[in-house]
Amino acid sequence: MNLAELLAPVSPETFFAEYHDKQPLHVKGGAAKFAAVLGWRGINRLLDMTHAWSSQSLKLYLDGTPIPAEQYCVSALSRDAQTLMQPDAAKLAQHIARGCSVVMNDVDSLTPGLAGVSAALEGAGLGKAQANVYISWQSHKAFPAHYDTHDVWAVQVEGEKTWNIWEGRAEWPISHPVFRSQDQAHHEQAKGRLREKVLLKTGDLLYLPRGWYHDALAEAPASVHVAYGAHAVLGMDVMNILMERVLYETSFRQPLPRQDGSAAAKFALTQRVGQMGAKLAELARDPKVLSVIEGFIAGHRFHRGGNDLLAARGLMAPAAPAGDAEALGFRVIAAGARPVRRGAEWVLKTEGGALALAPAEAEAAGWLLARPDVTEAELQVAYPAVDAKALLARLAGAGLVLAG
Repeated sequence: MNLAELLAPVSPETFFAEYHDKQPLHVKGGAAKFAAVLGWRGINRLLDMTHAWSSQSLKLYLDGTPIPAEQYCVSALSRDAQTLMQPDAAKLAQHIARGCSVVMNDVDSLTPGLAGVSAALEGAGLGKAQANVYISWQSHKAFPAHYDTHDVWAVQVEGEKTWNIWEGRAEWPISHPVFRSQDQAHHEQAKGRLREKVLLKTGDLLYLPRGWYHDALAEAPASVHVAYGAHAVLGMDVMNILMERVLYETSFRQPLPRQDGSAAAKFALTQRVGQMGAKLAELARDPKVLSVIEGFIAGHRFHRGGNDLLAARGLMAPAAPAGDAEALGFRVIAAGARPVRRGAEWVLKTEGGALALAPAEAEAAGWLLARPDVTEAELQVAYPAVDAKALLARLAGAGLVLAG
């Protein structure tokens, strides 16, 4: 997925000209648009990775109130023998029956589907894209009106949810106690009047600029959206880069003039601070410093995925560049099977006889049989001219691959 596919039918050019950091955008999509990102089967699969979750990475809320960890977790030992609070499936089910919303934090590298949206945002230069999953139930709200300290890209993957978008916007807040200390009374006053109500349906996307006030309520019996937070490079990050650079400037390493209350001491301090300010302005124009800043912005993304160990050893064909975590997988059970040519035809030997293949099918079958498993999506990407679904069905029927 890239930004154009994520925004379609809105073009990236229109988005950057009219919406980015300016105003909210609701993009309607079909039910299939984000089917590969996440679904109920994938959610259950992730939650069943019990040892990967703690009371910090998985949280529960009931109508805006956080549920204490001891009510849905049990004390457990981590795999490195450290004590932690680990979510318990039975307790979790009890709270979900009451209507508790579930928040699964930092999921953007857990499946190819989840990582795909992050990669699209990061590839467009929108900053580091971190993702949380929000699961909520009809008429139960997880959070009151609030703003986020990053741009929000809400991808609706299941059900429906109504978002209240308010007119108020905090001026480019950051994750700092100055902003985190603001209480709900402040938010209720600052959110202003209701700007619009947006009903997000499965396959829809909602973009909210940083600081924009909003809240949401599930309309369908169940709702799931993945909120991607795009953390852009800020002006404050330039100060950190300049901090590294002034290490090489002696005037920044020297003590400041001692202050004894005299006019001469104050003048000396004013002169020194002014000189340092002028030096910072000079460094900010230095082509080498600007090149470092440009590189920092270009590389401001999380690094995730890319592993293919058997291919690295030359023991199997490299994986196709796309995969669907929700798709049905096929495990290769006929180790060593390869298509062979018989005159103008290609065939695969099976226990039930020879399976005739077209040349393109033979090439695709050779590729997938050299792997331990494959999905229909991966096969289709690797060999777009082949009917991946039909070929996998024939191979499964011949006992060469096993669905599951």
